[in-house]
Parts: sequence; C-alpha cells; structure tokens
Amino acid sequence: MSAPELDLYYYDACPYCQRVLSVIKKHKIKVIYKDIYEGTANLEKLRYITGRKTTPCLFINGDPMFESFDIMAWLEKNLDKLEKTV
Repeated sequence: MSAPELDLYYYDACPYCQRVLSVIKKHKIKVIYKDIYEGTANLEKLRYITGRKTTPCLFINGDPMFESFDIMAWLEKNLDKLEKTV
C-alpha cells in the first residue's frame, strides 16, 4: 500500500496551523504545503472544494480534514503509513 498524498492548507500566523506544523516537523512527514495567503490560487481552491476558508485543512488523498487536534491525532495514528522527508 502506498503512502497517502498529504496537502496542508495553512497560513503562518494561524496558531492552530502551527500546532499541526509542529507535528509534521517533529515526525518529518512529507506534506505538500499550500499557504492560503501566497497568491490567491490556494485560498480559491480551498474555498471551491470545501466551501470554507478554514485552516488548517489537511487533504488526505483529496479528502479534506479540518480541526487541528483531529489532524494531529490522524498524523500520529498513521505515522507508519506516511512518507517521511530526508
């Protein structure tokens, strides 16, 4: 089974995003970062797909997950299945 593709919609000043980012960094999880304030495309895509602009939002193989504690719990639970960075 291949590792799930992870896309994280976030922005740096969001304290909830920082919680999720700390777990990602701690475990060296490979994630595609989508800063919603870096241009307009990421925010527009997030709103188009979910109808919301709430962050953090982790897309797991294209399915969105909100709420920082839910995201952190999912990451911790699935560590052995996730691709790591070098």
